[in-house]
Amino acid sequence: MTIEPVTDRSRQPSPGYLAVIRAIDGITTWTGYAFTILIVPLVISNVIEVFMRYVMKEPTTWALDATTMSFGALFMLGAAYALLKGAHVRTDMLWEKFSDRKKGVIDSVAYIIFFLPSMAILFMLSVDDFFYSLSIDERSTSSLWQPPLWPLRAVIPIAAGLLFIQGISELMKSLWAARTGQVLTQHEKIEV
Repeated sequence: MTIEPVTDRSRQPSPGYLAVIRAIDGITTWTGYAFTILIVPLVISNVIEVFMRYVMKEPTTWALDATTMSFGALFMLGAAYALLKGAHVRTDMLWEKFSDRKKGVIDSVAYIIFFLPSMAILFMLSVDDFFYSLSIDERSTSSLWQPPLWPLRAVIPIAAGLLFIQGISELMKSLWAARTGQVLTQHEKIEV
């Protein structure tokens, strides 16, 4: 995603403003790509389970937990990258009819009132849950393997922190659009 050049010099953001947005977007892009490594245990555990269950007729005791944990971590840790790319759910029936300025105002209000406070609260609560899980050595009860759950619990505050940081970038972009009526970035059109 590139930041679109603004033609009117009086309506151009300061270099520092753009640098903050680019830095946050760069971190989100890098972490989004780095977390794709979680696809490896997800695929491997599923392939092994299918082979063991249907070919060897002896299902594994660990594949369910490995699949659940790797998919959960991938889903949560990829949320900030999805926000960067504009892939989160939005009701497009009315949205497409709004001007860029109106979209900026709506998004700015939503980020300030709902998104950022929610991510801050989620971060704080999930840090406590992580430390509690670690202190009691919480284990999964989904299978006989019973792996510790604290690594998955650690993913939640990390994901909330990354979402909060990306939310700051999106808020800055929205504030610019609200102020000037010009968008700094064009999100990809993602259809599911």
